Amino acid sequence: MQTPLIRIRDLSKRFHQKEILKKLNLDIYPGETLVILGKSGTGKSVLLKHIIGLSKADSGSIEIGDKSLANLSSSDLYQITIEMGMLFQGAALFDSMTVEENTGFFLRHHGDLKQKKPLSEEEITLRVKDALKRVGLIEALTKMPSELSGGMKKRAALARLIVYNPSIILYDEPTTGLDPITSMQINELIVKTQQELKATSVVVTHDILSALYVGDRLALMEDGVIIHIDRKDLFMNICHPTIEFLKTTVPKDAYMRKNIT
Repeated sequence: MQTPLIRIRDLSKRFHQKEILKKLNLDIYPGETLVILGKSGTGKSVLLKHIIGLSKADSGSIEIGDKSLANLSSSDLYQITIEMGMLFQGAALFDSMTVEENTGFFLRHHGDLKQKKPLSEEEITLRVKDALKRVGLIEALTKMPSELSGGMKKRAALARLIVYNPSIILYDEPTTGLDPITSMQINELIVKTQQELKATSVVVTHDILSALYVGDRLALMEDGVIIHIDRKDLFMNICHPTIEFLKTTVPKDAYMRKNIT
């Protein structure tokens, strides 16, 4: 049986009087795209922030590889989380930087992670242009975030991840607020990115069409815990009111992922 890359056990988190995560358990396997579905306010985004080290749990554990995040010093935690990337719901681009500067920001500050060396401006420029070409945004190289549409901002944020090849990518509501055509373009980029980088991906969404398109396994999160998880074709056959409702909103063959080249 395959060993999980990310192992979460009894994870709990409370904000003031509200318990957000309630002894949540979850295994995420190397190279898969796991989609976490659920209504707003169920703790999906909070879970992502714990995985990437932006939030600290009240109790429970997150292990990435053979390392437990709770037991690491700040410097050791940094060494693990720097290998991750997160596409935030609002893209989180730097308003004062061009698309090119946003995309190259990580490389200018951290260099090449695998070779552990700084990069020249020429190398950074080449990598940035390649990343922007891959997301179809090379024409926006000199634009500011304020000049971009919502879909273009998402693509620019994805280029910023692609450029340094993270081994784990977290997506927080990647298609929220986008029209159906732009949403599908983002879905295709998520699949293409996973195929090219061979990364382990976790996608948080309430968009079932997006989930079925990009996911290998789907999980349903309710009230701070994962209540169902399975391969996407099997997931859609689970007897649960939310899943039964979702089934009525999508074509019967929607779980068949398209081939992206």
